[in-house]
Amino acid sequence: VVGHHLASAPFGRRGSKMVTHNKKNRKKRGHVSAGHGRVGKHRSHPGGRGNAGGQHHHRIHFDKFHPGYFGKVGMRHFHLTKNQYHCPSVNVDTLWSLLDEETRTAALENKGKGKAPVVDATSLGFFKVLGRGRMPEVPLIVRAKFFSKTAENKIRAAGGAAVLTA
Repeated sequence: VVGHHLASAPFGRRGSKMVTHNKKNRKKRGHVSAGHGRVGKHRSHPGGRGNAGGQHHHRIHFDKFHPGYFGKVGMRHFHLTKNQYHCPSVNVDTLWSLLDEETRTAALENKGKGKAPVVDATSLGFFKVLGRGRMPEVPLIVRAKFFSKTAENKIRAAGGAAVLTA
């Protein structure tokens, strides 16, 4: 097969490489410095290395493409304890899906008679119960650290109970 060694190239026949004889620098061959001034010039790092000069000679680039790169904003919070603010929440409309399939079917059959299923939100990783969405008209006992007013009202309206835990 002709050109079988080219078949593995990632982009078509020649891959992503440009053919050397099409490159612009071919024109400059034979002229000592190929357009880079006298011998010995065009070396090292003329603009500095990396992000050098962001507030000096590269200011325009930094201001245009990286606004807000320099400086501070707001106040520092020393000794920030993230655990203090950790309060994952769950909405009333998803409480029902936290129960397993058997408990759900049993609760729907009983519908108010017998024991109400218990959803322990804290053990499932949710600290607060919020009131978005609709709840099925089946009593549920929900245990959590915090409840919003609307969540509590919706749970009570369905005949359930909102139990606060430590």
